[in-house]
Amino acid sequence: MVRKHHMEAESPIWTHEATKEGNLEVTTSSLESLEQRYRPEVLVTFARELLISSGMPDDKARDVAEIVVEGELLGKHTHGFSLLPRYVREIESGGMAVEGSPIVINDYGACLAWDGRKLPGPWLVRRALDAAIARAKEFGMGAVTIQRSHHLACLGTYLSRATDQGYLMLLTLTDPAHSSVAPYGGVTPVLTSNPIAFGAPTGNIPILIDTTTSLQSNGMVALYRERGESLPNPDLMDNQGQPTYDPNVIVTNPGGSILPIGGINSGHKGAAISILVELLTGCLSGWGRAEPDQGWSAAAFLLILDPAVFGGRAAYLRQVETLVQLCRNSVPRPGFDKVRLPGEGGLERRARQTNAGIPLPASLIKELNAQARQYEISMPKPL
Repeated sequence: MVRKHHMEAESPIWTHEATKEGNLEVTTSSLESLEQRYRPEVLVTFARELLISSGMPDDKARDVAEIVVEGELLGKHTHGFSLLPRYVREIESGGMAVEGSPIVINDYGACLAWDGRKLPGPWLVRRALDAAIARAKEFGMGAVTIQRSHHLACLGTYLSRATDQGYLMLLTLTDPAHSSVAPYGGVTPVLTSNPIAFGAPTGNIPILIDTTTSLQSNGMVALYRERGESLPNPDLMDNQGQPTYDPNVIVTNPGGSILPIGGINSGHKGAAISILVELLTGCLSGWGRAEPDQGWSAAAFLLILDPAVFGGRAAYLRQVETLVQLCRNSVPRPGFDKVRLPGEGGLERRARQTNAGIPLPASLIKELNAQARQYEISMPKPL
């Protein structure tokens, strides 16, 4: 049986620039006529109030609010503030748990395993991250698996919490109930976009990687479907195994799929990385695709590494700074003004939007207005 994610019908229908940093995305300029801008701190306050009003305790609401706004600041709109009304609906339906703590499955030295009980992903990951860092201080590394988490939002939002303290961090996940990517050589969707985030400190700007193992995210495919447009590249595959520009193949019966990194000819590379993610998350945590569909959920793997216990912190920094400089010295190819390392674009957007405000589209504002009225709280005022 092919399991399709219930969120596909609710995927956001807008996104941000970043045409040279990974997945193709529409430009901000095409949306500006539909946007209003808000101060980040105002959105955090509003999100927190809305989540509390819908039943989430304050400590969890604070973490979720901060993470969805941080995702927006980084330009990850499909995993930013547009998640807020969906999270509220999950609380209302009981799809997201809000009370209590994760269950400890195993606790062995540097390793910790949790059952997240469908609690909010941002709250779980922040606590798992703190636990992993504490273990890295003692053992040189710390690892946490989380089974049955709710959605984690934007993975890249967690990285600086580790890199600011001098640690390397890996975070990855799968949604065992979501199938939109076929294994290489097949046409039946089994995997999902299986994102990977990795952060590494440098002597200056950290390297922050946040990507998927497929050519497009589910939210991006939904964007093109909503707009009634074809994708600019044949990043999908129909149920006959043919590459296609048509985003509607994702909802045919039987369904088409999103191609893994490498596309139709070299997709064995992306598919292999996607399976690696499955092994680290659903398989290692003990709750993956062998389990019944429990709706919107996640299995996650988090690893913290202290460079001091390997080659030494000074040696690490010498090597990483040389690597960074060599990359920056690479002659830009046509269409690029300079070489940017992973994460630089997001940090630049974060700085711009912190000063100029975060743009939200009219459709999202309308949706949030309705929920605010329902819970008798005030919508924030735009700039």
